[in-house]
Amino acid sequence: MQFLKTLFWVLLAVLLVLFSVTNWTVVTLNLWGGLQADVKLPVLVIAAFLLGFLPTLLVYGTRVWALRRRLDTQGGPVANTPPPIRNAPAPPEITPRSNA
Repeated sequence: MQFLKTLFWVLLAVLLVLFSVTNWTVVTLNLWGGLQADVKLPVLVIAAFLLGFLPTLLVYGTRVWALRRRLDTQGGPVANTPPPIRNAPAPPEITPRSNA
């Protein structure tokens, strides 16, 4: 599983580099008050992606943190506790057949 995870990130990095190399052009952004900024297109795309992704990542991280805190205060994970041992009925006795 770790191999697939590493392969995914390597492929994503290669695609990002290929996108950056093929689209390395200057884009002019019109800002407020007649201000203009010249930005390379890959930098603009990556910044826009991070601007949308980071708040979602922060919300997810805080939710996981809160759930882990709640689980720790309730005595730990329930999945790791063994099931209660019950008295099972004894297996039936096997008696040998007589060939009389």
